[in-house]
Amino acid sequence: MEQLIIQPCDPGIPESRRLIAELDAYLNSLYPAERNHLLSVAALQQPEVTFLIARINGKSVGCGAFVNHQGKYVEIKRMFVSPDYRGKGIGRSILKDLEIRAKAEGLMTARLETGVSQPEAFKMYRRSGYRRRGAFAPYPDDPLSVFMEKKLI
Repeated sequence: MEQLIIQPCDPGIPESRRLIAELDAYLNSLYPAERNHLLSVAALQQPEVTFLIARINGKSVGCGAFVNHQGKYVEIKRMFVSPDYRGKGIGRSILKDLEIRAKAEGLMTARLETGVSQPEAFKMYRRSGYRRRGAFAPYPDDPLSVFMEKKLI
């Protein structure tokens, strides 16, 4: 039986870097480099960032993060599940864990930017209660981007 464990993790360790590199390669295959809004490992190691890793039976299979924007809202970043583990609810579990942690910090709004070429991500966010909204700083309005928001009540 597979056991899923999601916990905070240093984005700089090898297993985190591997997942981030996989995500970067995936996004770079979908969008021009200037349209990818990627946080570096160094940016993910800042105090306002919560980075989580998901493991099944000890193997790292997914990650996700949020950035606390000065207590006003969190931005969901770096959501990724390895292809062999997709469709098992791992992404939804990571997202839910991020939301619980954000609420525990007193943050009641989550925002995100995803791309039009990621229909599975858009569907997961919509099913998780996120609704489309306009662009938010620092993002420009972009036809390749989808901006979403959820109240964490």
